[in-house]
Amino acid sequence: MRKAALIMLSGTLFGAGLALSGMMDPARVRGFLDIFGGWDPTLGFVMAGAIAVMGIAWWVQRRMSAPIANATFHLPDTQRIDGRLILGAALFGAGWGLAGLCPGPAIASLITNIVPAAPFVAAMLAGMALFPLIERCKGAS
Repeated sequence: MRKAALIMLSGTLFGAGLALSGMMDPARVRGFLDIFGGWDPTLGFVMAGAIAVMGIAWWVQRRMSAPIANATFHLPDTQRIDGRLILGAALFGAGWGLAGLCPGPAIASLITNIVPAAPFVAAMLAGMALFPLIERCKGAS
């Protein structure tokens, strides 16, 4: 019960932050990405704040023996930069730039602004479903 409450609180706080920051507004996101046109720098402040909070979180995590709601930390086991990472980052950036949404804001936007969010979420889910199939095909060859 405590873990479920913590999950709900975290999700609510994350969603509220997305809404308040403007990350759920595709026009604002595209304005931030349009550095040669009508550039809107406000999301840069959102990102700087997020980096600061994450830096504090990493500092706190290093001093904890276990997370609050789990037995162990689940951290990436590699720091390798390879073709898959670069391709994934490029696809993420292209989707973010074209749709003005990324996964978290898109899911939150299903409640507040479904028209631009629904196709993005559908494409995202299709990509997530296709990934294991592609990996299996690559492994078989």
